[in-house]
Amino acid sequence: MEQLDLFKKLTDCNAVAGFEGPMTNLMNDYLEPISDDIVKDNTGSIFGKKGQGRHSIMLAGHLDEIGFMVTAITVDGFIRFTNLGYWWANVMLSQKVTITGSKGDVRGVIGGKPPHVLGVKEKELAAEVSNMFIDIGVNNRQEALDAGVRIGDPITPYSEFEVMTNPDYLLAKAWDNRFGCALAIEALRDNPDPHITIYSGAVTQEETLSRGAKTAAHKVKPSLAIALDVGICAKTPGMTGNAKMGDGPIIVLVDAWHIGHPTFRQFVTDIAEKHDIKIQFDYLTGGYTDAGHIAQSFDGIPAITIGVPTRYIHSNVSMMNRQDYNGALKLLNAVLAELTDDIVDQIIEQTY
Repeated sequence: MEQLDLFKKLTDCNAVAGFEGPMTNLMNDYLEPISDDIVKDNTGSIFGKKGQGRHSIMLAGHLDEIGFMVTAITVDGFIRFTNLGYWWANVMLSQKVTITGSKGDVRGVIGGKPPHVLGVKEKELAAEVSNMFIDIGVNNRQEALDAGVRIGDPITPYSEFEVMTNPDYLLAKAWDNRFGCALAIEALRDNPDPHITIYSGAVTQEETLSRGAKTAAHKVKPSLAIALDVGICAKTPGMTGNAKMGDGPIIVLVDAWHIGHPTFRQFVTDIAEKHDIKIQFDYLTGGYTDAGHIAQSFDGIPAITIGVPTRYIHSNVSMMNRQDYNGALKLLNAVLAELTDDIVDQIIEQTY
């Protein structure tokens, strides 16, 4: 499996929250040849299963990316829309998008006024999604309908996968969270004979309040869980924070919905130290990962989040460092190699 090809195929796939079918199918193509079994829930979450341990671990990326949905088509053929996931409206204007219609993909651009016609007060106003529209290059509503656009169609940000000037820096539209999908695939491939059972894959609708994590946890019923998701990169002008691109994978201490299980986190931290794997710690006060809802399932599932610092998330483009990704893969493989049923018992009992 060529890593850059894997990255390109996963990030190029259009699958916004609630419309993850293309990613479910793509993940199935990658997971089926390296799995003992494929497990799916009714929302489209998918996992490859390996091993026959008494205990199991769930490695969960998420299939969906942020996007939009068509809510209206004007008489003049412009598309009104709503968010699927959290956007800062100021990054949206003049960005290309793809509407997945009944007759195939339709390219559009989120329209905006040129600065020449803006009044002084209008220039000071923050952008609002309710005032935005998508221009698909038609004369009227009927032409939009003839192109296959309908109310309820998903809309995906458009950006191509690219290797940057420094080849460790990779640009794509959906590292949040095709990073986690790639990591789940490669970790399952690298651990053909685990001591415990591995369920490795990705869930649906994380970007819309982590809904798929609930159904997936109910389906898999894991003993432990690791959410595989991106973190926020602090190494750009004007940013503050702990995690810097190129300094290794992140272990998330706490987010808006979840406190990382301290005993499980310490086990992973000790593994990183033992294998000389460079790691970072970070926290999120205004965001969440799937670890929160997984941790609250059944009697409580010890869960943590492992990620990588990623620039410009929740926009049309994002940037990841390949060495951070490979560090996350190395860490995950080391953890899986040392997890046994007895160690899982200790983690659950918080005696590790």
